[in-house]
Amino acid sequence: MSAPDAGAPITVAGRLSGYLRAGGVITPLLTVVLAFLIGGLVVLITGHDPVATYRAIFEGTGLQWFFPWISAADRDVAALNLQQTLILTTPLVLTGLAVAFAFRCGLFNIGGQGQYFVGAYVAAWLGSSLDGLAALPHVVVTIALCCLAGALWGGIAGVLKAATGAHEVITTIMLNWIAIWAGQWLFGQGGPLQNDTQKSVPVSSDVLPSARLPVFWGDPELQGLHVGLFIALAMLVVFWVLLNRTRVGFEVRAVGFNPEAARAAGISVGRNYVFVMAVCGLFAGMAGALDVLGWQFRVATNDINVSTIGFIGIAVALLGRNTAVGTLFAALLFGALLTGTSVRNLDPEVFEPELALNLTYVIQGVIVLFVSVDVLVVWLWRLRRRGRPAQEAPA
Repeated sequence: MSAPDAGAPITVAGRLSGYLRAGGVITPLLTVVLAFLIGGLVVLITGHDPVATYRAIFEGTGLQWFFPWISAADRDVAALNLQQTLILTTPLVLTGLAVAFAFRCGLFNIGGQGQYFVGAYVAAWLGSSLDGLAALPHVVVTIALCCLAGALWGGIAGVLKAATGAHEVITTIMLNWIAIWAGQWLFGQGGPLQNDTQKSVPVSSDVLPSARLPVFWGDPELQGLHVGLFIALAMLVVFWVLLNRTRVGFEVRAVGFNPEAARAAGISVGRNYVFVMAVCGLFAGMAGALDVLGWQFRVATNDINVSTIGFIGIAVALLGRNTAVGTLFAALLFGALLTGTSVRNLDPEVFEPELALNLTYVIQGVIVLFVSVDVLVVWLWRLRRRGRPAQEAPA
């Protein structure tokens, strides 16, 4: 029998990816349950009813639309809320994939937020220009160039990792801040991409109707659900096929498990680092494009300051165990939490909506903490087993 640690990955992110995938379905489910229990304890400490609060949050998500026994009036309200939940789920799927794909190569992509912004900036620029272009070419060209911009932005960290050994966590964090401040300059007062009609408002021009994604469910005037959801679902399939049914995916996974062994087998580790980070940027850049073309229709400097879609993608990937199906359900969970705790949906008599958003952050943080603790426990167990022979040798 081979040793327990034979073939173990030697990178930190590689170990994390391996441990998370080994957790199966039970571990993430227990993680979510415990996170909600702790969140309920926080609600109870504040003097509110946890059961009533969670019921109100659930009703705000619109997920009860799937229940056949609700009334027609309640179904109409649930449909509106569910549309908002799925609108938020769409970019979370893609930013989750941007983190999950890096994990599978032993990399930790913290730069999903910056890559998301780069895609959003290009979408606002091209979506508000190219006037006279037909709707389909306008949408296709804009999304394609947003993906390219995100891929180039993510690829910078890959090149630095491959050429100099610069750690991707540091470089992607720095690239996040560059993207944030670039947006403040581009769309701020006097910026090159500020709107032409209201010079006192730091916001981009509105996306032209020809570049807006069609709405297939709901009222377009009320942020109905756009076709970007299907694009995100298609990217889940691309992610799975790329990793599990292609030679490139095999090389990516090989580098993630053990880069030195992969290099000895003739696999270019540096090339895979660049490729993986570029693909991560493509996913996140597409998320930014779908948000701008699907429902935001502009980029404002205030939105840049408060957006956390890229960072939530880290929690989505961790909870989803870096798998396509897991990422989908984790993105739906976090999208539902954001919608259900919004000021618009949560009844203030049950729980103050402005406090409920903080409750969402608590649940997100506990989920990430429990996932990390799970990884830490496995790591310590392996370390203990490796250290036992050395301790017993003198005896």
